[in-house]
Amino acid sequence: MKKTLVLVTLFILPIVIYLFFASGITNFGKLATLTENVPEIDFADKAVALGGKITVLGFLGKDVESKKGNAFNLNQKIYKRFYEFNDFQFVMVMPKGTEQDVEELKKELLQLADIGKWNFVFGDDDEINDLFKSLKTNLILDGNLGTPYVFIIDKNRVLRGRDDDVEEGIKYGFDTSSVADLNNKMEDDVKIILAEYRMALKKNYADRPK
Repeated sequence: MKKTLVLVTLFILPIVIYLFFASGITNFGKLATLTENVPEIDFADKAVALGGKITVLGFLGKDVESKKGNAFNLNQKIYKRFYEFNDFQFVMVMPKGTEQDVEELKKELLQLADIGKWNFVFGDDDEINDLFKSLKTNLILDGNLGTPYVFIIDKNRVLRGRDDDVEEGIKYGFDTSSVADLNNKMEDDVKIILAEYRMALKKNYADRPK
């Protein structure tokens, strides 16, 4: 009897625990589709492709100095952990006239990490407002055309997030002024969307004719 209990403890119990957690990952490990058909960024001065990329989209606004802390948080907590994944990019939408301030920000970010996948695109007020409104969130831009929130856009130009967040209900974006939000929620959600595409690639490979 004792031997049987030992065998159950050593071999069967770990398998049961694994299946329990694996089931949880399968059932809950997927980001909600919140807004479809997010437009490509095709401003008068520059275009940036969202299709075919996993994008973290942000709006830093005219007062770049006040958003440096947000950019550093985002860089340290999210960018440095994921930038080496293929087809992953950051896109920061900036008002025209902030070009010099952005260059200073890029120099400071460069001291912390390779910023090759940080993209800055400059648009006029209407272009920025129209792009933000297309996300159809419950958030607003401030008077400087900025927000501390960033958004996850998938390869099909769909805004992804949570529709059952305990604190917010529908969670459209992630607050870069909150290290807790980045650590506890955004990091997990980026992992989930990257896992979705890895699983899709494996399935496509397995389904190919031999």
